[in-house]
Amino acid sequence: MPRQPRLDIPGLLQHVIVRGIDRAEIFLDDEDRRLFVDRLSRLLVETGTDCYAWALIPNHFHLLLRCNRVELSRLMRRLLTSHAINFNHRHNRSGHLCQNRYKSIVCEEEPYFLELVRYIHLNPLRAGLVVNLDALDCYPWCGHAVLLGQGTLPGQVVDAVLERFGARLSVARQHYRQFVADGLLMGARPELVGGGQKRSQASGTASEATADFDDRVLGGSDFVQTLREDDLLRGRLAERMALAELQKGVAGLFDLAPAALEQRGRQNETSAARAVFCYLAVMKLQYSGAEVGRALGIGVSSVCRAVRRGEEMFRSRDAVRLWWMDR
Repeated sequence: MPRQPRLDIPGLLQHVIVRGIDRAEIFLDDEDRRLFVDRLSRLLVETGTDCYAWALIPNHFHLLLRCNRVELSRLMRRLLTSHAINFNHRHNRSGHLCQNRYKSIVCEEEPYFLELVRYIHLNPLRAGLVVNLDALDCYPWCGHAVLLGQGTLPGQVVDAVLERFGARLSVARQHYRQFVADGLLMGARPELVGGGQKRSQASGTASEATADFDDRVLGGSDFVQTLREDDLLRGRLAERMALAELQKGVAGLFDLAPAALEQRGRQNETSAARAVFCYLAVMKLQYSGAEVGRALGIGVSSVCRAVRRGEEMFRSRDAVRLWWMDR
């Protein structure tokens, strides 16, 4: 089944989960973590993105974000490309680092905002990276310590979380910590990682069976319906690059004329450029295979095959990823 387009609209609260390919570790040492956190902080400030919670686990990480001026996809593209390049350079490796597609879940703020902050910040403890809550309080690779005043991260929003626990900072921090402690016995909380409305419906009543839900959304039926009415669940995008502009850019990257991408050929730079064009158009800009096929004069099945080749080329060629990130 084709994957649904992301709900990538500035202003929405999003829980982002990124995992290493084949569950491999994406942070091997504290320098990996430091470089990642420094890059994350710079991007948060530069793009005006609010981060309410974050946690780094050796083979994955969590972020709770609200993108205000730019799309989430643009921020994540820059963050993940930078991390992959740094990681591969430091550890003398090449190839894929993270899974093909990060997970992003649009979240209804009430009642999920604080639940997500707690869930994300308890991840290092559940993963055994710290032995108890006292150790988590000062763990440097998680936003929990920042909320308690044990660290700083420019771009992490503290007040919007703590103000929900009290007007005085010291009292708010005390109540927030108790709130986190209360979550220790709640288990893995699978209902907080997407499709929340569907996951929470266990009794199977008629009203529940007809309720709206969406795997890309953590929220109740009314919230999902509101998004539908706002045309968000149809994958409406902010202004996206035109196919002609993408064709020109990719052709230039491969030192070709744009029309060359419409010429048939295999196992050469023209074929590679065409594959990268198809991958970016379909997977990044969410054009349909039919639209891309018309642009190149090829069938939909040929576009699908090109997308698969283009994904490998995109991930294995630093120059292509950097061009896309900085376009």
